[in-house]
Amino acid sequence: MNFLISKPLAVVNCGEIVTLAGPARPRIRDEMKELSILRGGAMLVREGRIERVGLSADVSPYITADYEIVAAGGRSVLPGFVDAHTHPVFAGTRIDEYEMRAAGATYEEISRAGDGIRSTVRKTRAATEDELFETALARSEWFLRTGTTTIEAKSGYGLTLEAELRMLRVIYRLNAEGPLRLVPTFLGAHEIPDEFRGRTEEYVELVIREMLPAVAAAKLAEYCDVFCEPGIFDGEAALRILYAARRLGFGVRVHADQLSRSGGGEIAAKAEAATADHLEQIDTQGIEALARAGVQPVLLPGSVYTLGSKRFAPVRSMIDAGLGVVLATDFNPGSSPTPSMPFVLSLASTHMKMTPAEALTAATINAAYSVGRGHETGSLEPGKLADFVIHDCRDYREIPYFVGIEPAFETYVGGRLAYSRQGRS
Repeated sequence: MNFLISKPLAVVNCGEIVTLAGPARPRIRDEMKELSILRGGAMLVREGRIERVGLSADVSPYITADYEIVAAGGRSVLPGFVDAHTHPVFAGTRIDEYEMRAAGATYEEISRAGDGIRSTVRKTRAATEDELFETALARSEWFLRTGTTTIEAKSGYGLTLEAELRMLRVIYRLNAEGPLRLVPTFLGAHEIPDEFRGRTEEYVELVIREMLPAVAAAKLAEYCDVFCEPGIFDGEAALRILYAARRLGFGVRVHADQLSRSGGGEIAAKAEAATADHLEQIDTQGIEALARAGVQPVLLPGSVYTLGSKRFAPVRSMIDAGLGVVLATDFNPGSSPTPSMPFVLSLASTHMKMTPAEALTAATINAAYSVGRGHETGSLEPGKLADFVIHDCRDYREIPYFVGIEPAFETYVGGRLAYSRQGRS
């Protein structure tokens, strides 16, 4: 990240600090409702990390003259959201398809006609690295202004070795030059590109034998993801790619059971994936497989909403099974063009019947563990990175309750002010 460590901060006059302090692992079942809230608290930050957090009376004696005072004004202070599934690097938009769906076309029909993901691939291939970087950098502020401080960022709109590496270099640059934290994921197995239509096996071999080794050698990704779906990458092809990725040292993730009940959940379990994402079509057998393997489900209600579907992932069954559920935006140009975690929290409560506390846990500490960052972020505890947000509310439940606004008043990353509604920096 391109800014120096901030001077020490004393965050005072907090109406509530939602710390999410607790066991050092994803939270499950009733633990997801336990937010460890401090009412009337304060927090000290030094060298980009949380030094102390507690009730104001307990923290105030430690505030010395070298601390810069950050007055929360009685507002709610929360960990920054961790958005564990995004596609932030792409060229162009898909507003024509958005209009087509409004007129009755389905996502599958649009894809079969040669649009969908392949439309974005054509535009992204034609863009330069600098063009992709500048566009993605502007989008980074969208995340910060809605209270997100870390995102998992996928490639997948290149589908050639050169174009995929270009996307991953953009993600690397965003991480190095901007305040938003990014966790890079290689998604070369996102779709079959136009030049390989009817030759899926050849493209799978290209991903395994050329793309994965090159990405590993360049050290541009931590994870490998596969879109496991009949007609794209079936279970056998997905497993071959995932196993090859694991041999090269990647963690693995799976787009699973989104459009059909294809056994993607079981594939994720067999591959010992960190996450299985989407899961709108999963059933009890698939949920049980995820639970046995310890795979975290990443649920993406924004894509269900955008596609006009009525079938959300069965989150109550997942919570009952003891899974460490995660919520994310799936920010992308086609099926979920939103970077707003507050909107996702609202969808989770209104349509999936998660309590606001469960939804917040899924969007912070559970999400942090799903991207390998649970020891560093996702909660406000001493020693962790000072990634926190002052929200313009007095009760965290207002965040999903008031829909369509940006509740973040100030967003801090590593103790540095990364976004302010008042334009401070």
